[in-house]
Amino acid sequence: MSIVGVIVAGIVATMVFSMILAMAPKMGLPEMDIVGLLGSMFGAPSNRMVGWVIHFMMGVVFAFIYALVWNSGIAGEGSIVASGALFGAVHWLLVGPIMGMVPMMHAGIKSGAVTEPGVYMTKNGGMMAFMGGLVGHIIFGLVVALVYNSYL
Repeated sequence: MSIVGVIVAGIVATMVFSMILAMAPKMGLPEMDIVGLLGSMFGAPSNRMVGWVIHFMMGVVFAFIYALVWNSGIAGEGSIVASGALFGAVHWLLVGPIMGMVPMMHAGIKSGAVTEPGVYMTKNGGMMAFMGGLVGHIIFGLVVALVYNSYL
């Protein structure tokens, strides 16, 4: 496993994902301010720098998980693009329900300063938020796959 490849893939994929989040409202999708949500986790108002650091750390962690899956052979011998897209979709399907549990451990939501996102962020835009999150995570998986595999 290439640790440098994991870190670079996680950072690049998180940058691409962040650009998609920034463009979402311009494409008719609800605003999905994951950086603000993460930055207010420990208190309100949101500390955006903390949010960005957590966001990028999570991107590297998920890239590491992808690399473990890829190197274990679970991903199979198929296309890098297909396995990256599948990784992104599974990633969203697994973490989406966790968004519904965020209020239990989120200081900003408990204080009323931040709105609860709901499962798959559906309290932040319904089906459009679900689909936007799914597409964003599929793109994240694609970028991780392509960047990480360029290091192998």
